[in-house]
Amino acid sequence: MAAAVPSGRLTQFRNCRVLRNNQIYRDDFWVRDGKIVNPEKVFFDERIPADVQVDCQDSIIAPGFIDVQLNGAFGVNFSDEKADILAGLYKVAEGVLEHGVTSFCPTVVTSPPEIYHTILPQMKKFPGSSKGAGVLGIHLEGPFISREKKGAHPEVYILGFKNGFQDLLDIYGSLDNVAIITVAPELERSEEVIRECVSRGITVSVGHSMANLVQGEEAVGHGASFITHLFNAMLPFHHRDPHLVGLLTSERLPHEKTIFYGLISDGIHTHPAALRIAHRVHPKGLVLVTDAMQAMGMPEGTYNFVQQSVEIKGRRALLAGTNTLAGSIARMDVCVRHFVKATSCGPVLALEAASLHPAQLLGITDQKGTLDFGTDADFILLNDALEVKATYIAGEQVWKQAGFDLRETTRTQQ
Repeated sequence: MAAAVPSGRLTQFRNCRVLRNNQIYRDDFWVRDGKIVNPEKVFFDERIPADVQVDCQDSIIAPGFIDVQLNGAFGVNFSDEKADILAGLYKVAEGVLEHGVTSFCPTVVTSPPEIYHTILPQMKKFPGSSKGAGVLGIHLEGPFISREKKGAHPEVYILGFKNGFQDLLDIYGSLDNVAIITVAPELERSEEVIRECVSRGITVSVGHSMANLVQGEEAVGHGASFITHLFNAMLPFHHRDPHLVGLLTSERLPHEKTIFYGLISDGIHTHPAALRIAHRVHPKGLVLVTDAMQAMGMPEGTYNFVQQSVEIKGRRALLAGTNTLAGSIARMDVCVRHFVKATSCGPVLALEAASLHPAQLLGITDQKGTLDFGTDADFILLNDALEVKATYIAGEQVWKQAGFDLRETTRTQQ
C-alpha cells in the first residue's frame, strides 16, 4: 500500500539564504503542517509544486531565538505572586516575537516558599502560536545560591540544603514544569540535589556562587551542564584558581560532556574583552541570554522587583541607591548584534548561540533550534545587519516589520 501523501499547505520560501549545518547558503526553504520539509521528497516522491511561494527579499532564514533566562518584560514580573501569571506569560510571549524569540524559559528569582507555591502551578508550558512564543519550562534561579554572590536576589530568602533534594520539593512545591534550576555548587548536599534533578530531566546550572574550579568540576561530574550568566555573580578568574570560569577549559570534565554557559551580551553586564575571551575559548558552549526584567520595553523609572526597588537609568537596571545590576533591559536581537560587533564572530555563531546552543542545552534539537528537516518550523527572517524582519511559528507568520514586503504567490498564480 502506498504511503499517504501529506495534505497540508506546502509553502516554498524563495530568494533567501538558509542557516543550516553551521553555515549560511543560498537555497529554498520548504514548510508544511508546521514542520520543515525535505524538498527532495517533495520532488521525487510527491512530484507536486508548492501551494504558496514566498519571495523573502534575499533575507537570511535562521531558527527562532530561544531565551532560557527571562525574568519578565513589558511591565510583567514573573516573580510577582500578586500578578495574573498566565496573562503575563502571554503578554511577554507576544511582545518578544518582534525580537525574534520563538521560545523562552520564564525565570523566577529567589523568593519565599509561599510565592513559589502561588506562582509555579500557574506557569504551564505551552507551544508557540499566533498569540506568541512558546514556554519551554521554568528557570528557577535561587533560592539555593550564595549570599556573597546574591546580586539582586533578596538575601533574606536565600537558603542552603538542610535535607537535600527534599528541600526543593518543600520550597518550590512542585517541579512539574521546571526546565532549569540554578544552584551554588559549593552548598552542602548539592551533589544529591544535582543528581536527582538531572535524573528527572531538569537541567542544572551553577551560578550565583563562590565555588572554586574543583567544586565546579565536581558539579559537572554529577550532571550540571550550564553556567548561569558567566562572569556575573561569581568569583572572577584568578591564575591560581580560575573558579567557575575555568570550566570552559577544564580537562577534568566527562569527555562526552559539553559545558554550556550563559552570556548577557547587552553592553552593560559583560565587557567586550570578556565576551571575546569566552568566544575564543569555548564557542560551542556559548548561550546568549537576556536576563531581562520587567522594565524591558518600558520607560525609565523605578520598578518593584522581588520586593526591592529597581531604577532604570539609560540602559542599566540597578537596585535603587546602589551600583548593583538587577538584570537587564536588553532584547535578544540586540544582544545578538552586540555580540557580533564585540567579537567579530560572524553571523553564524551569533545566531546559533541564541538558537541551536540553548536547544542543545535543553536537549530539544529534535524540535527546536535548527532548520533540520522534520523539526518545528519556528524561524525568523533577518537582513545582513541581523535585524529581525519577520517571525514565524509552526510555519505561520506571527510578526512582520512594518514596510517589509513579503510577496506571496499561490499555485493558481504561478
